[in-house]
Amino acid sequence: MNTVKPENVAEYIAGFPKETQLILEQIRTTISKTCPDAEEKISYGMPTFTHRGKVLVHFAAFKNHIGFYATPTGHEAFREEFSRYKTGKGSARFPLDEPMPLDLIDRIVKFRMK
Repeated sequence: MNTVKPENVAEYIAGFPKETQLILEQIRTTISKTCPDAEEKISYGMPTFTHRGKVLVHFAAFKNHIGFYATPTGHEAFREEFSRYKTGKGSARFPLDEPMPLDLIDRIVKFRMK
């Protein structure tokens, strides 16, 4: 795991093992394809995508999961689909040993763009 504060999303991703990097890149690509004019940055120490000055989503890698932060509105709108994951207010944990729910991420980003 990365111990140096990354300056951009590429540096953040590079700080993880190859297997985790691949998953992070899948998430990054999914978000970028869904919202091509989204801007990426590091916020709260994690990759963050914004659109028209508004946060779309954040995500972060951990030892056994990807933390996905759809903010409270995105989380609330997809509550039923998040129910199979461990969740918190505005967050979900996607286990690294399961396929990433890229379709769900796509739909959340579309929802957050509105």
